[in-house]
Amino acid sequence: MITDSFAVAASLYLLTIVLGLLRVGALARASLILGTLALLLGSALALPTGSAVARLWELGGQDVSWHLQTAAAWLLFWGGLAALAAFLSLGRAKRSGLWNAGAAVALLGSLGVAGLQEGIAFLIAWEFLSFGGAVLLLADGQQGAQRSGEANLYMLALLEIGAVALLLALLVLGAQHTAFAQWAGQWAGYGDAAAFGIAVLFIIGFGAKLGLLPFYEWYPGAYGSGSGASGALLSGIVLNVAYFALGRAILDWLPTAVATGTGILLVALGTISAILAILYAFQQEDWRRLLPFSTAENAGLAVVALGAASLFRADGLAWLSTLAWTVGLIHLGGHSLAKGSLMLTADRVADVRGNYQIAQSRVLALAPWTLGIGAVLGAMSLAAMPPTAGFAAEWYLFQTVFQDFHLSSSAARVTLALGGAGLALTAAIALATMVKVFGVGLLGRRGNTVRVRGRWPILALGLLVLAYAAALPWTLALLARDNWPPVPAGVQAMVQGPILIPQKFHFAFISPPLLLLVGLLLALIPLALLGWSHLRQGRRRVPVWGHGLERIPDDNAVTALAFSNAMREFYSFVYRPRTQTAREHNSREYFVRELHFNYSQAPFFGPWLFQPAVRLVQVLSNRIGLVLQNGSMNSYLGYIGILLIIVFASVFYL
Repeated sequence: MITDSFAVAASLYLLTIVLGLLRVGALARASLILGTLALLLGSALALPTGSAVARLWELGGQDVSWHLQTAAAWLLFWGGLAALAAFLSLGRAKRSGLWNAGAAVALLGSLGVAGLQEGIAFLIAWEFLSFGGAVLLLADGQQGAQRSGEANLYMLALLEIGAVALLLALLVLGAQHTAFAQWAGQWAGYGDAAAFGIAVLFIIGFGAKLGLLPFYEWYPGAYGSGSGASGALLSGIVLNVAYFALGRAILDWLPTAVATGTGILLVALGTISAILAILYAFQQEDWRRLLPFSTAENAGLAVVALGAASLFRADGLAWLSTLAWTVGLIHLGGHSLAKGSLMLTADRVADVRGNYQIAQSRVLALAPWTLGIGAVLGAMSLAAMPPTAGFAAEWYLFQTVFQDFHLSSSAARVTLALGGAGLALTAAIALATMVKVFGVGLLGRRGNTVRVRGRWPILALGLLVLAYAAALPWTLALLARDNWPPVPAGVQAMVQGPILIPQKFHFAFISPPLLLLVGLLLALIPLALLGWSHLRQGRRRVPVWGHGLERIPDDNAVTALAFSNAMREFYSFVYRPRTQTAREHNSREYFVRELHFNYSQAPFFGPWLFQPAVRLVQVLSNRIGLVLQNGSMNSYLGYIGILLIIVFASVFYL
């Protein structure tokens, strides 16, 4: 039944690709929705035991099989819900048929990455993720063709760096057996230095899609060229399966001898990536550029949990390793729902304003209450406010890094302690960022009178954010048979009745169901006071305080720059802010006709890493091109012969 559901999903996605290319938009969308429903059904049935092993075909004399583990089923299910909401919402793609085809390609790749057990087929599925995402963003057509093309080429270039790293890891571990079942043994046969180098290859390969530094810099440009619906898909199910693939490499295949060094590297990369990503998110003025930076921040937090799991595994602390890995799954599951609600909210903002700018407008006043509730719950979760999914996940994450005193390595203990400090900084800036995106982006007095449609998927995702947290004391049992190897007692020790605990009750505890109930009861107090005041005095309208002004101008509003400028100046060593002012005059300089004010922040890695690399490639291509393109047939035959020798050597000697 489980395998049949995924087979139906894959078949419907293939049909969607055909219908989308034939520009049959309505049928392609229906096929895409039905395929996602089949994916959700299969993922739900695969919890908590996973799926059976299904043999698909034979490739190079080796069987290609597909098997869905519990963790992959969990991540597919919650990411699939966000994808389904995106498909049910009102799309903004200029070429809807091509967009549906791109979404189907990305989802096919997600199924492959989550379940394929053979290296070559896995790499093909991994490329499907990249290609499908590029098709999605190009089909949206939200920017000019040149800017959109440049952003997507930049994304694909960085993702191909990751793909090359994964290919190198495949050549090293899978030269004799490409089946994943053999990779742990192959990896253990290398020395510590070589084994750690292979781990770095996997971190680069999967980190390129997860947005670990420096790869997060492709996020704002690529996401900013598409719609919120595309962002919901890329920030949900695509991100989730990439995290699962990295977790399998680190916890299942990685030799224990290098687990400590790899864990330290992951915690450091995840913490720094989260801090830098949320710092840049706070300065953005476009919904589609702010939210992807937030996605990179949350991926960094999940990587911190994975790094902690590797550190605990190195010391033989199976229970704590299970705790850390499970926390990463909890975090990304809730993130899929919350980020999906805000990504779809961004599309509705663009319907009202005509653009995705974060500026005060009457969006929330014009929108039905359904959109407001869904958006505020999504923002609360990304800001880790109780009683949402984000709060439960980040509370668990803090409790995980606080277990550093169990580790034997002083370097590992210091790394987790510093990681905890970085998480605290990240949480504080994330709260301010979500206040900005919701308060400045949805509130205000200015705006037109366009009605907001397509809000029900946003409400559904927002309510799921609450339900996700409230149900955790019971749904965590679905992950009891997860991990490598499974430690059911470790997951069971994370819950005591309706209370979440970090495996020891006296250490710390919360109860999302209780927080939700108490929050609803406490909300009755201000509502009662508001009703009593309205009955006694009626509705009163009074001006807000405006910095001492007796009368506040109608156009007075808090801009995105004013909200975040203090942080921009304080962290100027990170942002390297640039402010440019230009004046246009009539006949004399005393009479200013126009004033142009522009400000920006320099990317952190671009000037120091990517731009020099681009210049180097351009110089080498100019010089090598003179040799390669010399018009000599003998030279061309020689080049082909050299390539054949390299191919044969890679087959027989690696």
